[in-house]
Amino acid sequence: MDLRLTPLSSANLSAVARPQGVAGAAGVAGKVGGVAPGGFGEAFKTALQSVSAAQNQSTELQTQFQQGNPNVSLEATMLSMQKSQIGFQAALHVRNRMMQAYTDVMNMQV
Repeated sequence: MDLRLTPLSSANLSAVARPQGVAGAAGVAGKVGGVAPGGFGEAFKTALQSVSAAQNQSTELQTQFQQGNPNVSLEATMLSMQKSQIGFQAALHVRNRMMQAYTDVMNMQV
């Protein structure tokens, strides 16, 4: 198992954000690293899809582990659960910040 830490850049960020084993996630995570054609809304949408894919993968691994699949290890299951939890918490913080910014703008006097 390779446990080396490397600094994040836009090139390897898409590889980190992409959940392994989920079909179609490579295209979703690749759009987040660069400038999305749709702007912030499209980038946010693809990030949420990536978080959803990670949660789906985590749920699938949990189910397979509980059913006794010998190809699914406890370590892989726990790692997948932590990745999906971190992604969800990050998305939740972004949502809360966006809502706070919207409230601040709406409360500004013109």
